[in-house]
Amino acid sequence: MSEILLDKFLDIFKNDILPLTIKGVDAGNKIFGAAIINKDDYSLVVAGSNNETENPIWHGEIHTLKKFYELDNIMRPKEKNCIFLSSHEPCSLCLSGITFSGFDNFYYLFPYESTSDEFNIPHDLNILKEVFNITDGKYMKENSYWKSYNINILLNEMKNANKKKLADSFNEIKKTYIDLSKKYQSLKEKNSIPLK
Repeated sequence: MSEILLDKFLDIFKNDILPLTIKGVDAGNKIFGAAIINKDDYSLVVAGSNNETENPIWHGEIHTLKKFYELDNIMRPKEKNCIFLSSHEPCSLCLSGITFSGFDNFYYLFPYESTSDEFNIPHDLNILKEVFNITDGKYMKENSYWKSYNINILLNEMKNANKKKLADSFNEIKKTYIDLSKKYQSLKEKNSIPLK
C-alpha cells in the first residue's frame, strides 16, 4: 500500500466525508460515510454519508453509490477504475451494493468489532450472524468480486518514518467519529430509523 494513497484516504475522511457525517448526525443519522475516488490520480469522484432519516436503506455506502450514479454517465468513471472508501466495514446491504455495482475493491477504517464495541452499533454483526450464519463477521475478505482492505492493518504494517504522522491523522479522525457516535447515541431515540 502506498503511503501517498493512505495519506489521501485520511485527507478525504477529514475534508470530504466527515463534514457530511457531522451534518448527517445533526439530522439524526448514523456515523457511516463513504467516498469513491479515481484509481489513476486518487481524485475524489463523490463523497456521501448516512441518510437513513430520509430512507432507511440510505446507509453511508448506499447513499454514496446513489450520488455516484446520479453523475452524468459521460463524466462518471467506470467502477473498475475507482477505489471505494468506507468509514466502517460495510454491512451486508452495503457489501451487496458494492458488489452489484461492479467495484473490485473497498477500503474501510473501522472493522465490525469497532462498529459494535466502540460505536455501539451492533447491527452489522448481528445481521451477518442471524441472516447469513456468519459468526464474528468472517465473510470472505477476498473473493471473485472484490478485495477488501482494513486501513488500520495497512497503517500498522507501514515501516517508514511517516507512519507516526499517518497514525496521528488516523487517531484524530477516530476521535471525531467517537464524538459523533456519542452524539448520535444521545439523540437516536428522537429519529425514525428502524434499526437504531
